[in-house]
Amino acid sequence: MTSHIPSKLIERHRAGQEHFVSDVDETGLGAVDAVADESAPASMWGEAWKTLRKRPLFWISLTIIILAITLALFPGLFTSLDPRFCELKNSLADPAPGHPFGYDKQGCDIYSRVIYGARASVSVGIVTTVMVVLIGGTIGAAAGYLGGWLDSLLSRITDIFFAIPLLLAAIVFMQMFKDNRNVAMVITVLSLFGWTQIARITRGSVLSTKNEEYVTAARATGASRWRILTSHILPNAAAPIIVYATVALGTFIVAEASLSFMGIGLPPSVVSWGNDISAAQHVLRTKPMVLFYPAIALAITVLSFIMMGDVVREALDPKAKKK
Repeated sequence: MTSHIPSKLIERHRAGQEHFVSDVDETGLGAVDAVADESAPASMWGEAWKTLRKRPLFWISLTIIILAITLALFPGLFTSLDPRFCELKNSLADPAPGHPFGYDKQGCDIYSRVIYGARASVSVGIVTTVMVVLIGGTIGAAAGYLGGWLDSLLSRITDIFFAIPLLLAAIVFMQMFKDNRNVAMVITVLSLFGWTQIARITRGSVLSTKNEEYVTAARATGASRWRILTSHILPNAAAPIIVYATVALGTFIVAEASLSFMGIGLPPSVVSWGNDISAAQHVLRTKPMVLFYPAIALAITVLSFIMMGDVVREALDPKAKKK
């Protein structure tokens, strides 16, 4: 493009000081700001999935979680030995072919007990988490959406239960029913005192969601309260609930193991990581590996759920994405 600088201005500059004018970009602003209208808007969960699938930590934790659930559902795929078959002549024996982890004090195969121990520990964690989400989510959603005197009443009830430590309450109740200890009893006790945090999170999330424009539009179209709550509010308020539930699942697994370790959780007849850790504490100095195997299985499983909760939180939290 030819320069339009007046000749008088050029004459005032010495040699080598001429000014040059670059070509003008003929691209219009409309073309620069244009956006492809045919692309569908991405949902919150779609954006979260795009973030999650790029995180190696997500795939690592997901693999461990799937493995733990598979162990709980199909332990026979990993061992053909009976975890309750014990011979005292093998007490604290070293690893042997077909018995890679050796034997415990009672002469039981440690490897088979670690495999079958996942069933009780993981099932307690998963079922307790589902119960806690149902109880706490219902109370929190009702309090946040309906408001008024019901919100005040449910909030005070939640505060009362929140002031009671989970593990302490579980110890007291399990001690009261020590003659009827089983998996269902442990799940009931943990669910009874573990729902308070979910209720608070649900209430806060519903309160921040129910005044959004799409909820107002649903009311204007004549949608019922139940339809607004289930179709518009809860799906958009579920992100923090899912994040906490993922982390809480690992917490409940640890709570079950703690109760079993103290001898007031699952009965000794139930194969669980907590029971095996409790039984191995007496030989910790002489045979530490007897305790190590169930303890490391418990630690890795709990850590996987905690890592999953962290990566899901980062994927669903806009503030975490900016960091």
